[in-house]
Amino acid sequence: MMRIFPKIAVFLCALCMATASPHAAPDQDTAEASPWRFGAGVSVGSLVPVMFEGSVGYKAATLHVAGFGVHKGPNDFWCGIRGAFGWRIPHALPFGIELGVGGGYEFAEAPNGMHKAVNAANDTRTLYPYNFVESLDVSGEIRIHLFGLFSQLSFPVYNFMNHDAPYMLWRVGYLVEF
Repeated sequence: MMRIFPKIAVFLCALCMATASPHAAPDQDTAEASPWRFGAGVSVGSLVPVMFEGSVGYKAATLHVAGFGVHKGPNDFWCGIRGAFGWRIPHALPFGIELGVGGGYEFAEAPNGMHKAVNAANDTRTLYPYNFVESLDVSGEIRIHLFGLFSQLSFPVYNFMNHDAPYMLWRVGYLVEF
């Protein structure tokens, strides 16, 4: 399953780029542009390696939701969901800066070989056989858009859950708006 995952991610990115052709949009002179925007895409970043993105926007206001998860074993999985409400400046152009407030929950567990070796050597279970990171936060968000490509920085203002959570979260991805 994990070997085919990068191929699926590359295919989805290529599909998003192909559907975002500038020739697919109606001519602005002949059709009145709608104030509503919808988006779908894929992003990579911390703490969750890959997320599927969705967005709904009305004029300059935009709501983003992202999430995904993978379960590979009893102590080898990750999942996350994030949402943000932002204000995009300028909103009518295919590039801009979006400032907003967001929040999310991320969780990851991974096997720790050194802890397993220490437990086996001492014939006891004194250390967790896995590492985990968990974060539930409210954060300030900055998103920069450039013709579908975006980068996002989230600065957690308040952490409800904080176990080895980073002070800054980042995402980079591609979002097709239609």
